[in-house]
Amino acid sequence: MKCLGLLPLVALWTPGLAQEPVDAALNARIRAEALERSQILATLHPLTDVFSPRLTGSPTYKAAADWAVDRFRDWGLEARLESWNFGHPGWANERCAAHVEAPYKAHLGVEVVAWTPSTRGTVRGEAYLLKVPEEPTQAELSALFEASRKAVRGRVVLAGAPRELPALNPSPRPPRLTDEALARRFDPAAPEPGPRPQPTRRAGALPAREAEAQLDAFLVASKALARVNDAGLRNGQVRAFQNRAYDTAKAVPTLVMRHEDYGRMCRVLADGPRVELALEIANRESKGGLGYNVIADIPGSTRPGEVILLGAHLDAWHTATGATDNGASAAVMMEVARIVKALGVQPARTLRFALWDGEEHGLLGSMAYVAAHYGTAEAPKPEFGQLVAYVNMDGGAGQVRGLTMFGPAQGSRVLRELLAPFQDLGVRGASATRNRPPKALTGPSTDMSSFTSSGLPAMGVVQDGLEYFEYTWHTAIDTLDRVPPEDVKRTAAVLASVALHLAQRPGRLPFFSKETLPPAPPEPAR
Repeated sequence: MKCLGLLPLVALWTPGLAQEPVDAALNARIRAEALERSQILATLHPLTDVFSPRLTGSPTYKAAADWAVDRFRDWGLEARLESWNFGHPGWANERCAAHVEAPYKAHLGVEVVAWTPSTRGTVRGEAYLLKVPEEPTQAELSALFEASRKAVRGRVVLAGAPRELPALNPSPRPPRLTDEALARRFDPAAPEPGPRPQPTRRAGALPAREAEAQLDAFLVASKALARVNDAGLRNGQVRAFQNRAYDTAKAVPTLVMRHEDYGRMCRVLADGPRVELALEIANRESKGGLGYNVIADIPGSTRPGEVILLGAHLDAWHTATGATDNGASAAVMMEVARIVKALGVQPARTLRFALWDGEEHGLLGSMAYVAAHYGTAEAPKPEFGQLVAYVNMDGGAGQVRGLTMFGPAQGSRVLRELLAPFQDLGVRGASATRNRPPKALTGPSTDMSSFTSSGLPAMGVVQDGLEYFEYTWHTAIDTLDRVPPEDVKRTAAVLASVALHLAQRPGRLPFFSKETLPPAPPEPAR
């Protein structure tokens, strides 16, 4: 999940105006360690190629978290797991194969939907197109179920006609942010963004979650053999999420099929021949119930109770290895910790590193951490005032181009001046926002929102997009091959410098006062 559209209040860095003390010698050492002796790929390789997929609640996620704790400890940090209540069983896919056997023969590109059941070995059945309307009303759905109850029994149900793909974008987003785009992003005259517009739904349509639950219940009760959804994406991309009930008894074996295969099958069915399919799906449930955040500390020497926290989510969807979402960011934060220890710098304030669990399921791990340690500005816990700054990264593997801060102009001015020495690496500025989101988020977001919604000082990393949203985001091709090594090395260098300077500066990073903090917004209606 991603946070989009935080518009700025503070301009780009301007040469000659910097007032924040910057340790040039320290920055030179950081650059040498980060760019010439980097170990970030040595971290990212096992994290993605070995300890993946990292689905929340799965044994592989737990193995990845344990491995990260061990790696932090090897570097000399105080590291631990902090558990939180996930409340659902663990789940993992171990085998999946799908083929058309008649009237043609073909391997099918599919991914399994999480928390759905296995087939009983290899099963065979006819494909049946169930014409589920988009955004159905209750009356439409009930009529469809009544008319199709016998037809779906023992069949592989294709849930809906092939999706109509939007026209090709003649001007795709450039992989690198231009200086002009960054100048607009950091334009001090830019207005504060209003609420993100919510997609409009057809009048009378059931909420998507309710329609899905009813369809799953119908297929289970009617003894359908399996369900197949159209991926609805170009170029063979597949995104497969989860059965929202997290209960395998409430769904039939379910796949998401690449659009090209799904469309071909539906066109053949429209001609009249029977389409025979063979499926083999082997999933495994485990006890689960808990999520695990990885927490690692470099204790401060003179102000250990004040904390600079750097975080990224460690969990990822099960269809790939989660390299750009969000293994690269987790590896960057781990590399920052390694750099600080390798340089032998003892920060005045505590540097804390967090790898969050459960981000993809609603920011669950970071929200649990904030609730346990900080509370909210309106109902603070004892640690609330100890957090000087939280830095979040969750925008793919593209390099850092600046920072955006939930805070006043004075705070982002400090950041802008700390970033100024890295203009040669493409860093262009910092910005501020007063946008305090509700806790019950209804759209794309990221772990930064767990902090800003509680009124805590937090910032996000502005990055080049590269292939992220166009190709890798939540798809089956999110692998290590999509991570450019120089980008993540540069980001680690910049964030190590920012973290150490914030930890060493005499005063805290300026933040809202009690009087200027934006009020907590009302929670949206569910």
